[in-house]
Amino acid sequence: MPKHVDPDARRRLVVDALFRVVVREGLHRTSLRAVADEAQLNIGSLRHYFASQQDLMRFAMQSMLDRASSRLLEHVERIGDLEGHPRPEQLQLAAGFLAELLPLDEQRRAEVTVFLDFNTAARTNPAFGDLSRQAAEGTRWLMRRVLTRLDAAGTLRPGLDLDLESERLTALLDGLSLSAVLHPEILNPRACMDVLLAHLGDLSLIIGTPGSAH
Repeated sequence: MPKHVDPDARRRLVVDALFRVVVREGLHRTSLRAVADEAQLNIGSLRHYFASQQDLMRFAMQSMLDRASSRLLEHVERIGDLEGHPRPEQLQLAAGFLAELLPLDEQRRAEVTVFLDFNTAARTNPAFGDLSRQAAEGTRWLMRRVLTRLDAAGTLRPGLDLDLESERLTALLDGLSLSAVLHPEILNPRACMDVLLAHLGDLSLIIGTPGSAH
């Protein structure tokens, strides 16, 4: 009797294998053969789901975006009613939400590494441009949403340009992510959170920087 194979489970297996190969070798050295070996599958099984390396890369990028979005949606409910929390707690909640985009553990480090490599490839490969732009627009929308909620709760200093601050916050997260992936011995997870909380504290009405949340 033929063995039943769950296509979704198989794709998740392949994507997890792809992430490990990219983290270890880099996207430019990641081939269908390398991913098949990492997933302990034969190359024919892999080609059943992905016709080319480009198809595999697009699926991996979309999977990474979906994973991050799923976690963010879980967290967004926690900051849904910020007015019901003290201001320092509001910043802690917002920082915890934004931290889902930072490489603070093994899973998020793998995702950010794939994200960085993919966006580098997208600079010269138009086949990846739409997903890269989708990610960039989605990040800015999230920054604007978080800052808008903090502003509505009366936590931010009055008169801030939220569009400008959304760009500054996006740039901060991008910079932290890049540095933490390239130089984890210099910028560790605790330091990432301290910098993020300090920035949010500078935008707020709170005197002093709220304590770190890990």
